[in-house]
Amino acid sequence: MPTMATTKAARRAKFEDVFIVVRDELVAYLANEGLPDEVVDWYRLLQAYFLVADDLMDGSITRRGQPCWYRAPNPALSATGANNCPPVNLIAVNDAPMLKSAIFYLLRTHFRKESYYVDLMELFNDIAYKTEMGQLIDMVTAPPDVVDLARFSLERYKTIVKFKTAFYSFHLPVAAGMYMCHVPETYTVKLTNETKTIKPYDLALSIFIPLGEYFQVQDDFLDFSAPPEVLGKIGTDIVDNKCSWCINTALKLCTPEQRIILERNYGRKGDVETHAEGGEHDVKSEGTGHAAGGLCEARVKEVFEKVGLRKVYAEYEQEVYRQINELIDAIPEESAIVDVVQDGVSEPPTVLKKEVFRSFLMKIYGRGK
Repeated sequence: MPTMATTKAARRAKFEDVFIVVRDELVAYLANEGLPDEVVDWYRLLQAYFLVADDLMDGSITRRGQPCWYRAPNPALSATGANNCPPVNLIAVNDAPMLKSAIFYLLRTHFRKESYYVDLMELFNDIAYKTEMGQLIDMVTAPPDVVDLARFSLERYKTIVKFKTAFYSFHLPVAAGMYMCHVPETYTVKLTNETKTIKPYDLALSIFIPLGEYFQVQDDFLDFSAPPEVLGKIGTDIVDNKCSWCINTALKLCTPEQRIILERNYGRKGDVETHAEGGEHDVKSEGTGHAAGGLCEARVKEVFEKVGLRKVYAEYEQEVYRQINELIDAIPEESAIVDVVQDGVSEPPTVLKKEVFRSFLMKIYGRGK
């Protein structure tokens, strides 16, 4: 008769066998999506989850000198005016998934009886997964307080933006609206010399990916170039070691001498360059006004100016505006749509509208904040 120990060991072995299959399937998916090796390796190391959880439960993590959420005063107790209010602590472990679960509670409450309910559920799940992958790529590319510009590239930047910004900022709301308006998975259009099957969700995504990239490039450029009184905040991408369009473009255009300046000053808040005498002690706290990052930030911005970043951005904006307009113009006009059969009934489908995509583009084109 098996003992409790052997039964427990058998269950563990069974779990580990299944876990390996699931892990390998996820690793294969990530690799097929073309994600960086670090992200694929991250999934291979998921067994370390329990160690990460132990660190969290020990309360041993701080971020840039400020308490993380689990170190902040417990709002349930601080609101009552309690003295010596304890921190949030392990309650924070539950907060993030609770917020995510709230989305699906709302979807179930309001859309469960709709024919597109499953489509919405799958859409939100898929976009959440992709966005989380984007956040992971961003974090492994530019870990806090670890500056290594060799890890940066415009190709890596585009991958980060695609997964972290484009899917949830642009594709999610429109795709959700398309499902609610009963846009079919496919419909047929008559062109001049052929009849073509359109996949509207794929077509929409092909427009929103470059649109989302354009939006993020704008954000990055404004963080560097817009005055705080216009932007509404002090730009911090340089001092925060962000893998932004600005630094990646500058790295592509700079001279070897300028690259040394970037490597010694990017991601620093002080006045003294990395490896300079006293540099390890010269780290400003968050400053105010235009001098928030000290001379290190000023040196980086000077390189940005010298490589002509403003001109490069202006040329990029005009070109991407032209390209996205071409994609929008290629959406077939409604007069060319062939009736489709839905639920056994032939009827004209609800189709993509050019003005929807154009309105998104015009809201962000040329924006200054």
